Amino acid sequence: MDEPLNYTGFMIRRAQQRHVAAWQREVSTELSSVQYGVISVLARMPGASQRELGDELDLDRSTIADLVARLERRGIVERERHGIDRRRYELHLSAHGRAELERLRPHVEQVEHILTDALTPEERDELRRLLAVVLTDAAPAVVETS
Repeated sequence: MDEPLNYTGFMIRRAQQRHVAAWQREVSTELSSVQYGVISVLARMPGASQRELGDELDLDRSTIADLVARLERRGIVERERHGIDRRRYELHLSAHGRAELERLRPHVEQVEHILTDALTPEERDELRRLLAVVLTDAAPAVVETS
């Protein structure tokens, strides 16, 4: 009989469950980690379009549109028409959004510690490297070991 812990997908799902539980306990039950990702990217890329934001976070158009609409309703994100391309919106953090990002940042760092403090710095870096390989479309289909 197959053991679920032998499957990478099962382990990733369990890690995600642990992340969500830690996030809700340490950071917020109202703002998800994906929403935090949106505000973090907007702090780094003010004026980004929804497409640029979706590309940066690897989210599809409808998901990013819903996230932005929710954050806009909460007063965290503001949309402005692009000066030249009137079909495009530029997204910015509001003053409230910037304050929220700063308020939440230490709590997000705490979640990182909860998830990775059992690892050495080298193991943490290797975990991130391996996850990046798994998440990369260009990952080799077969890994040869010699």
